[in-house]
Amino acid sequence: MHKILYCCVLLFSILGYSQKKVLLTKFISDNINIDGKIDENIWKSAPIATDFIMFQPDNGKPIPENKRTEVKLLYDNDAIYVAALMYDNEPKKILKEITQRDNNGTSDLFGVFINGFNDGQQDFQFYVSASDGQADCIVTDSNGEDYSWDAVWKSKAVITDFGWVVEMRIPYAALRFSSENKQKWGLNFFREIKRDKHKYTWNFIDSKLGTFTQQTGVLEGIENIKTPTRLFLLPYSSFYVNASKGQKTYGTLKRGLDIKYGINDAFTLDMILIPDFGQTKYDDKILNLGPFEQQFNENRPFFTEGTDLFSKGNLLYSRRIGGSPSNYPTASSTETIIDNPASVNLINALKISGRTKDGLGIGILNAVTEKTYATIQNNNTGEIRREVVEPYANYNVLVLDQRFHKNSSVSFINTNVTRNGSFRDANVSALVWDLNTTKNTYNLSGNLKYSYINDTEDKKGVFYSLNFGETSGKYRYSFGTEGVSKDFNSNDLGINFETNYYNFYANTNYRILNSTKHFNSFNVNLNMYSQFQKETGKIQGNNINFNINASNKKNHSYGLNMSANPLESYDYYESRTANRFLIFPKRIGTNMYFSSNYNNKFAMDVSTSFTKLSESGRSSYGVSLGPRYRFSDKFSLVYNFNFFRQNNNKGFVDSIDEDQNAATPNAIIFANRNVLTYSNTLSGKYSLNSKMTFNIALRQYWSYAENKNFLSLEQNGRLADYMNYTQNKNSSFYSWNADLSYSWWFAPGSQVSVLYRNNAANFERDINKDFGKNVTNLLTNDQLKHVFSISVRYFIDYNSAKNIF
Repeated sequence: MHKILYCCVLLFSILGYSQKKVLLTKFISDNINIDGKIDENIWKSAPIATDFIMFQPDNGKPIPENKRTEVKLLYDNDAIYVAALMYDNEPKKILKEITQRDNNGTSDLFGVFINGFNDGQQDFQFYVSASDGQADCIVTDSNGEDYSWDAVWKSKAVITDFGWVVEMRIPYAALRFSSENKQKWGLNFFREIKRDKHKYTWNFIDSKLGTFTQQTGVLEGIENIKTPTRLFLLPYSSFYVNASKGQKTYGTLKRGLDIKYGINDAFTLDMILIPDFGQTKYDDKILNLGPFEQQFNENRPFFTEGTDLFSKGNLLYSRRIGGSPSNYPTASSTETIIDNPASVNLINALKISGRTKDGLGIGILNAVTEKTYATIQNNNTGEIRREVVEPYANYNVLVLDQRFHKNSSVSFINTNVTRNGSFRDANVSALVWDLNTTKNTYNLSGNLKYSYINDTEDKKGVFYSLNFGETSGKYRYSFGTEGVSKDFNSNDLGINFETNYYNFYANTNYRILNSTKHFNSFNVNLNMYSQFQKETGKIQGNNINFNINASNKKNHSYGLNMSANPLESYDYYESRTANRFLIFPKRIGTNMYFSSNYNNKFAMDVSTSFTKLSESGRSSYGVSLGPRYRFSDKFSLVYNFNFFRQNNNKGFVDSIDEDQNAATPNAIIFANRNVLTYSNTLSGKYSLNSKMTFNIALRQYWSYAENKNFLSLEQNGRLADYMNYTQNKNSSFYSWNADLSYSWWFAPGSQVSVLYRNNAANFERDINKDFGKNVTNLLTNDQLKHVFSISVRYFIDYNSAKNIF
């Protein structure tokens, strides 16, 4: 009887929460002090949002009475105010790790989700942790959470004898909404009880549906507010001290200004004048033996913030802006290149982005880089000359994204790179669509891209894709195809490796939507993929993949992946020669991982992999270990060790002309080699409070490829022994990076950053297998480069400044 009664209560709760809840707010003229006490009289008469319901893991289950949550919201002419009471029957067990901004760590969490246009397209999310930390992000269903977006707002969290309390002030300048007299906003509240890993929302989020932002409640009652002047200035000053062997220690003072201006209620202008990216995280460089460049993460804040529009069509790889020069200097046999810059300086950049009330999103990105020279010396006369390796260049991106029915969009994207003078120009355009049924059960997506390169020889190319899938329920599937013509090239402002192919793929998967007796989450996926060379029809890739991912009732996660390439494939890239291919063998592999609950003071990540290929003695295997320990709410360390070995790997090393009259290299040399990779990383933080944090990040990396014998690539794609090659083509790359930093948010939006960095790297043909020496050889004054920097950024809000003056 009790079970039947409980099921009835649960059913009616779910039915009730499936309707959009409405919270009615009220205007205030009283001052509210953001101190976490909620003792102003005006709070007593504010309507309450309560009856939270679980999002994960038991989707649809009401929150227990002893953990009930009550939220109130008020507004004035400048901001909204939020007060939240999170009850907890065991307040001493509330997790409250102190972390830096936008990193919630192991801490209970409260969040406010706001959509000022109530169009189900984009949420502005503001989080406060039980340790009084802040995080904020922009969320869309297509791109997920973008934590690179930062707003300036106030909050205070306080632990009490009944649970914990949050008080927030979010200024209108941090939001986007229309200029209508009566506002109607999308609204949701979020709470995570970290020790249980239970997540709750005020308005029910049904996990059967493939959308999050369209399942918000509604905020009513805001009237006659004005969209504020959104003008923010961020002046900065940075001082750098650089030191290394053979170079006199020198200091550099930099000054600059970032500007953010709200053109109207929907569109924002971002500008950087005299940019400074000196404190950006270092790149994790590797020994790259493959035919394609290494792709790096974008760590520069200007290019990571607000990526929703600019990521449409996957045409923008922002590391191209200020990246390597597009040309290599020419030097005669009597000349030496003594300086060839690895990157091009950025002069300035701007972004305009936003969306109208009719759903039209517009994004414009423009950047200008400076003219860059290489320095070349004549060996006989000593004469120095300079050669342009990158002229003045203009990078431009335009995005038009029309959303409709709250869950679908059609976009036009254009990227353009114009280089001064006779240097190469590039233009790429794309039409992208993402169409969903009204109930978000099925999706049809795809794109059509066209590239035009204006160089010594003009080239035009096409890329297309089409995908259909079911996106709701326990059982889901998708299938699709894509094709790329031979001359498609988006690499001047994007990144694209393979061309001249078409493929077909399919996926089917199953997931649980509510926890079971043994699992909090469980999903199974089956993926199939095949790729064909466009002109010959030869199979370039084939794969069948099966994987399981789960978390148990103790919140430990684990997974199993099995993958097979059942057919030989034709690799048209490893040879580095047009129209030549290497036959890649069949293979089968597996990998497993385990990740223990991060709520525990000690946690461990473990993963292993093994792959066997259909060639004698050819295989690979690897292991990764990642212990982490939280000494206290202030101090934690995370260590990670990775080892990976490839036995009898076959790879390109050289191409030579045995026949001097041949138009193309007639001997393509491969090596049969063993490749070993080791890496060790250590990261840690010590937080004095939610505003001050010390961080450490160390990375040691070593990878080498030892050639056993040489082979020549035959016309049929097979490899044969080659005895006439005697050059040393072994490769050994080892590197060291260390960052020690201090960050202090001394005022809203304002930060002092102090950084000490040292790094060293070396590439050699002779392999020294003494692991210790490969590390210690870099940790000397002969090898290390040192940088010490102090940067101060101060946030100025026009609305506050005008009141002062």
